[in-house]
Amino acid sequence: MKRLIVNADDFGLHESINRAIFRAHREGCVTSATLVAGGAAFDQAVNLARQCPGLGVGVHLTLVGLRPVARGNVRSLVTEDGSFWPDYLAFSRQYLMGRIEPEQVETELRCQLQKVMGSGIPITHLDSHQHLHVLPGFPRIIGKLASEFGIERIRIPAEPAGFVRAGSWSWGRLLGRTLLTACSVEAGRHYRRLRLRHPDHFFGMLSGGRMNDQNLQAILTALPEGTTELMVHPGLDNATLDTAYHWGYQWQAELEALCSPAIAGWLRKMNVTLINYREL
Repeated sequence: MKRLIVNADDFGLHESINRAIFRAHREGCVTSATLVAGGAAFDQAVNLARQCPGLGVGVHLTLVGLRPVARGNVRSLVTEDGSFWPDYLAFSRQYLMGRIEPEQVETELRCQLQKVMGSGIPITHLDSHQHLHVLPGFPRIIGKLASEFGIERIRIPAEPAGFVRAGSWSWGRLLGRTLLTACSVEAGRHYRRLRLRHPDHFFGMLSGGRMNDQNLQAILTALPEGTTELMVHPGLDNATLDTAYHWGYQWQAELEALCSPAIAGWLRKMNVTLINYREL
């Protein structure tokens, strides 16, 4: 049996992303989304989620690119202007040099979980912005918080090393995926020991932000037996989102692919059952 969770990241980050996720769930194959507690469009995302009882909603734990939710001391997590470090490279450098205080990571992530829980939305699982939850040492922190908040499921972003059929990838992205998969495999062992469940397979790293029809069909063709998570990033307005985030994502093409009748037909042809993390 092939079961597929299609998870849209960055719910709550921007109104154009929120509306795209809403549409991709209502009209397409998105079954799950992960909510950014510190996102500028958090309240809108919560309101949209309430209109979509079939949409599984997790928490997109965030330690880069935004500002902290915690009001206490998280000084090691921020730059001089009070913002998080800009991306995973900057954060990882600080972390590996011992400049990130684990207690402050726990404080910030607890505040994010409290904010999402306070919205009343049932939480299905955890993942993180730029996959920081698979860094060495993080499973201990995340596992403790998951137990505290009664969360039993988590993403393990270990895309198969041999999968290179999806187009629009670069050698840099391939190297990044190799390192991410290595960290994810090790983190997965720790999370399983902590009794956190996760899908059997993961796709979406190599074609992240470029999940057009061609790339999506290549992944669906390669879909193995068991439960797979597919990570996606739909958006409504390329110009607006490209101004806000310099990630080079093909937001609108991704949304159209996720809502494509051809993709819906392909899922039926492949006998793929769409689920969310609640059903894992």
